[in-house]
Formats: sequence, structure tokens, C-alpha cells
Amino acid sequence: MNLSHTHLHEIDAVANQLADAARAVILPFFRSPSLTQDNKLAGGYDPVTEADRAAEQEMRGLLAQMRPDDAILGEELGYTSGTTGLTWVLDPIDGTRGFVSGTPTWGVLIAVRDARGPFYGLIDQPYIGERFIGTPTAAHMTGPSGPSPLSTLPPRALSQATVFTTFPEVGSPAEREAFQQVAGQAKLTRYGMDCYAYALLASGQIDLVIEAGLQAYDIQAPIAVVQAAGGIVTDWDGGPAHEGGRAIAAANADIHKQALDILKSCGQ
Repeated sequence: MNLSHTHLHEIDAVANQLADAARAVILPFFRSPSLTQDNKLAGGYDPVTEADRAAEQEMRGLLAQMRPDDAILGEELGYTSGTTGLTWVLDPIDGTRGFVSGTPTWGVLIAVRDARGPFYGLIDQPYIGERFIGTPTAAHMTGPSGPSPLSTLPPRALSQATVFTTFPEVGSPAEREAFQQVAGQAKLTRYGMDCYAYALLASGQIDLVIEAGLQAYDIQAPIAVVQAAGGIVTDWDGGPAHEGGRAIAAANADIHKQALDILKSCGQ
């Protein structure tokens, strides 16, 4: 699908309205002693809060008014079909564990995809007031220090790199071992940043984000933002990652190859 500049501008305007609305809904719940949460897993811990549900409902309501013919895929309310070939992919709070812990590393994720994958992505951190946007023509952010372009880091050796993942266990024991093989060669490894790790990658602060067990709504906005900033995102085999599962996001093709070669050598 070839999007005109006018069409892309409209999508960007709608996405920013959705993010503004989600901010307004979510922030009163953040660090609130009255916040209630449910656990989605019988045998583990996967929290969902009233803020998640309210934010997605608010965004869906706006899309029903402004983009009624587009499809929607949301974490909390599932899939709604459309007729335009475009799908809005919503994760109202990516990083709910961080949200309920009071850390400002969660975010609102909004992506727009066509048959080929996501081409527009927005990562919003309401409490800090930072918003990261990637489109086919630009990558930029706004925040407390004002607007600025986004650009990933240039190539450097893995021994000088910083690598992030959200969970120390990464995924399965084999996936954790593969991650540790990469992390063991890197200069610095950090955990627990959720979608904010991808924003840092797009901002030129870190080199790699490696994760497993992702859903489509976890990764599609980060893909668009990172790629617009000059990075690359694939699965652990080097193929498309937009349906979820395992993902490696890299600042450039050089560091991507260094890390991917290690993951592949671990039999992933």
C-alpha cells in the first residue's frame, strides 16, 4: 500500500490523539493506592489493571469516530475487522508489571500496519512525557527537553555494546541460554525496561534489545520506531518479527549480525 503524504499525516494526527487520550485515562491510576488489578494467569503472574482496559476502550472509541473502516487489534479487547487493509495495533499499557510497581518504564504502544507489516509506530511514556514516533519518512521524539530527531547508534563491536531485555529468564531455558551467550560478550546488560528499551535504542542510547515470548501488539510499534530511526528488527532467524515470538532489535545491521550469529549458533 502506497500511502500519500496527506494520508500519512492523517494517520499521525489520529495516533497522537489516541496517545493523548490514553495519557489522560491512565495517569490518574499511576502510583495510585486505589489501583486495582487482575491476574490473567492461573499459574503465574500477568497483571491487567482497570487502567489498561479503560485506555483501550477510549482509543477504540476515538477510532470508531475517526477511522471507522480500519481494523483494530488490541491486547485487552481483541480483533475487530475492517475494510481498508489497515490495522491499528494497540497495547494500552505495555509493561503492566512496571506500571503496578510504580516505575516509569511502561508505555502506550500504537502501530498501524498493512499486509506487509507495521509502517507507523508510536511509543508514549505518559509520566515522563516522552513520545517516540517512527514513520516511513521520519523518526522523532518530543519530551521535556523539546522535540528532537531519532537516530540509532553507528556500528561498534559487541564487546562495547549495551543490550537490554525485559525478563531475566527471557523465555524458555534454551532462549535464556542463547541470550546469555550474547550478553556475556557485551559491555553492559540491563533488565526490566519493557517498551522503553526500544525507545532508548531508537534514541541512540543502546545497541540491542533481545526478547522472546512477545505478542504482535508488543512489538509492532517498536519495530516501526526502531526501523525509522535507522535500526533493524527481526526474529532470531533473521526473518520478520511483527507477529511476535522472538525478536532482536539492533541499532544497525553490523551489530545485528554479530548478535544474530550467536543466537543462531545456540540452535535457536
